Amino acid sequence: MPNRTPLTRFLIEAERAGQINPELRLLIEVVARACKSISYAISKGALGGVLGDAGASNVQGEAQKKLDVLSNEILLEANAWGGHLAGIASEEMDEPHPIPDAYPKGNFLLLFDPLDGSSNIDVNVSVGTIFSVLRCPDGVTTPETSHFLQPGSQQVCAGYTVYGPSTVLVLTVGHGTHTFTLDRETGSFILTQRDLRIPADAQEYAINASNARHWDAPVRRYIDDLLAGKAGPRGKDFNTRWVASMVADVHRIMTRGGTFMYPVDAKCRDKGGRLRLLYEANPMAFLVEQAGGAASTGTQRMLDVVPTGLHMRIPVILGSKNEVAEYERYLREG
Repeated sequence: MPNRTPLTRFLIEAERAGQINPELRLLIEVVARACKSISYAISKGALGGVLGDAGASNVQGEAQKKLDVLSNEILLEANAWGGHLAGIASEEMDEPHPIPDAYPKGNFLLLFDPLDGSSNIDVNVSVGTIFSVLRCPDGVTTPETSHFLQPGSQQVCAGYTVYGPSTVLVLTVGHGTHTFTLDRETGSFILTQRDLRIPADAQEYAINASNARHWDAPVRRYIDDLLAGKAGPRGKDFNTRWVASMVADVHRIMTRGGTFMYPVDAKCRDKGGRLRLLYEANPMAFLVEQAGGAASTGTQRMLDVVPTGLHMRIPVILGSKNEVAEYERYLREG
C-alpha cells in the first residue's frame, strides 16, 4: 500500500516539527515495542499457558491474572535500560520502580496500567494497556511518589493499546489523537487514522448497570432519563454498551462517539471512586480532549485534579462533550 506511515516516521516528523524531543520519541517507540510483545503473548492464549490467576493480589487488593504479571514485567524490562526515564509507576506495584543505577536516567516519568480489563482475558474479550508520560521535576535524579503527583494537564504524552481482532495503538503528544494499527507481517504500527474527532453529541453510553442500586440519586435520574428514550425528557433514544474493559469502551467512543461513566457510588465511596487517576483516568482524559471530547469527575475537569496519592481513585465521565456537560448538569441540580 502506498503512503503507509509507520509509527517511527510519524514520531520523527513530530520531532522535526518541534512537538517532541528525541528522548520522548525513543520512549514512545520502546513502549510501543513492549505493547507488541504483550499483544503476541495475549494472542497465544491457552497455547502459551498465560490464562488464569497468578495466585496473588496487587496493591489494589485485586486478584492478579498471569497476564497482568507478565505484561507488567514486559513493560518494566523494556523501559528500565533505555536511558529515557527517571522512574516508572504501575498499577501492579505499590511504590514507583527505580531505574537501576547501572543504567543512564532520562527526564521522563512513565505510568501505566499494564493490562486493563484483565478480568476479560479468559473469555477472549478485548483488553489493553494504558500509559501516561510526565516530565520529571528539574534536579530530581531519584524520583519519589510525590514527583509523580502531577495534574493530568502536565502530561506530555498518553496512549492506550487495544488487543482485539487487531492490535491498535491510540496516541497523543498534545497535537491531536491518532490511531496506529499493528501490521503483524512487518511488525510495525502503521498510522491508520490521523486526528480522531469525537462527535459533540451522543446517543450511546457505557456504564456498569449492575451497580445501579448503589448510585446516587442524580446519577439514577440521569440514566433513567436516557433509558426513557424519545418518550422521556431527553427526546431521543440511547443505546447502552458495556465491555467492562475501559480501553475497549473508550476506543468505541473514539471511533463513533458516546460517553463512558464510572461514577462514585455507595459501593466505592470510601475509596473515592473506581478508576485510578494517574494511569487510567488522566491518560484517557488527555486523549479524549485532544480528540475534541471532554473528561470530568462530574464536578471538575479531569486534567485539573491534583493527585494526592499514586493509586488515587476518582469518578469518571468522558466522551462526547455536550453529553458530559449534560451529566454535570444533573449532578449540580441534585
